[in-house]
Amino acid sequence: MEFRDFHPIKAPGRRARRPAAPARAGEGQDLWRTLLLEGTFEVVYEDARGAWTTRTLDARELKLGPGRTLLGGTDRAHGLYRGLRADRIRRLTEPASGTRIETGILDWLLARAEAQRKARGPRNPRRAA
Repeated sequence: MEFRDFHPIKAPGRRARRPAAPARAGEGQDLWRTLLLEGTFEVVYEDARGAWTTRTLDARELKLGPGRTLLGGTDRAHGLYRGLRADRIRRLTEPASGTRIETGILDWLLARAEAQRKARGPRNPRRAA
């Protein structure tokens, strides 16, 4: 048996994964931008199958990438990091302030991250002088 004749066995009920295409110059992780975002949010989220769930998320960041934005943080129910697609968030509530948002969620998250960045001040205090 030659190597080219080898075909890996696929687990039952699982689709075979297609190998990732090689990254071209200017593509890949360098296109993602991360904004720090702190806060605890109750999120009504629609998953890929269309099922709606309510999650409490201790937010850490907003990840802005090609074609999508993710709200990243720790899911309190499971204690695991989750990246939730902002376009699938149907309602966002901030229990601390009572703020409840059903439209313009991404805009509100971006404004919140920017306000927190300004409140933190400059990254490098020597450059600010």
